[in-house]
Formats: sequence, structure tokens, C-alpha cells
Amino acid sequence: MKKGFVVFMHLALILGFAVPVLAQPSSKSVETVLIDNFDTPDQMEWTWKVQASRFVAEGYPILKYHEGISNSLTPFVKEGETPQVLGVKVAFDRKGDNWFEIYPSKDDKPYEIPFIGNVTHLDFWVWGSQYLYFIDVLVRDADGSVHVIPAGNLAFNGWRNIIVTIPSYLRQKSRLHSGPECMTFVGFRLRADGNEHADDYRFFIDKFQYTTGALSNVFDGYFLQKADFGDEESKQEGQ
Repeated sequence: MKKGFVVFMHLALILGFAVPVLAQPSSKSVETVLIDNFDTPDQMEWTWKVQASRFVAEGYPILKYHEGISNSLTPFVKEGETPQVLGVKVAFDRKGDNWFEIYPSKDDKPYEIPFIGNVTHLDFWVWGSQYLYFIDVLVRDADGSVHVIPAGNLAFNGWRNIIVTIPSYLRQKSRLHSGPECMTFVGFRLRADGNEHADDYRFFIDKFQYTTGALSNVFDGYFLQKADFGDEESKQEGQ
């Protein structure tokens, strides 16, 4: 009897500790979230815009959608779909510290795309034209600071998949109830090497997505973060 009682107690302890663990969302759950494949611009919540540094030639930069896709992505095109990519053509009046930025816009204002969960990697396809340009990703952390994440250079021909690791030191969720809920995507910045030709540069991008632990910020009682205590209206009246 004593031995049986000990076994029973061991099972009770194991189950007692296991049930709460199983009830929690798995922080290791990983998902891939598509930001834009550039195939249906008229169905997006935002539009894409481009701006350039001060020595940009008159009439540039030009942003335009083009039919096309990397050969590596053709198996994923569904029947009846017409794949497109986003392209930019830019020219500058002189060599030097030239750059341009591609960013989302909403209601004719810059718009920052919110990320879901704890982002680990950004993933996108770019078309290089053998010019020495460097591409950076701009993100805003949950403290409100913008960070420039280098993504390599574009001195190659044709399509290439670029995967960028998000630094672990970036705060992606504010602990403050009044703080930002998540990290956001600000835009892409492309910078020319100071000695690179500046009169004719073309760039294309496709299938912009990211990998995230979508459930990492979800916990038991998650929705109570936004519980209504009846004071929001009085706060707004006092502003």
C-alpha cells in the first residue's frame, strides 16, 4: 500500500505541474507573416512611396509596379495570378552620399506597419544590377527609437533572397500600458557607395515577409490589458 501511495503521489505532482503548462500558449510557436507580395496593390491597406536625397535628378525617383518574379518563386504562383514586383528607378546629378527610401504611406502620410509577436527574421527578395548600393531596413522599437539594420549590398545581378536577423536587444513590446504595443516597420533605405555611378540605377523588390513567435506576447488573461475602467472618456475630455 505504501508503495502504491508513493506512485500515486508522483503522478499527482506530475499532472498538477503539467496542466498549467499545457494551458499556456507555446512561446516557441513560429509563423511566417506576409507583409506584401506586390501582386495586388489596389487591395492593400497602404501604398508604397519613395523619396531621395537632395542631389536626385529632376523627375526622379520613379516608383512603378512591373510584371515579373524570381524563378525560385514561380512554383508558388497560383493559376490565373499575374505576379508583380515593385520597382524604383533613380538618377543623381553627381556621385557622393546618395540614397533613396521606400516606405509605406497611408492617407498621404508615412505609415509604419505593425509587426505581430516577437519578430526574429525579415525575409524579402531583391533584384540587383551590379551597382554597389547598400540596403538597410528601418524599424521603430517599442521605446519609440528608429534602428537601422544593415541587410548587405546589392552588387550582384538578378534576384537574391535576403534574410535579416532582428537583433535581440530591440524592445518589441512596451511594458507600459500607455506605451507602443509592438515594433513597427518604417521603410527600406538604399545608399550608394560614394564612388558608384549615379546616373541610372534600378531596383526591384518582391515577397516581403517576416518570421515571428506570434504567441510570445499572449498570456493567460491577455485581454485584461485593455479592460475598461470607465476613465478613458474623462481623460479625453481633459485633454
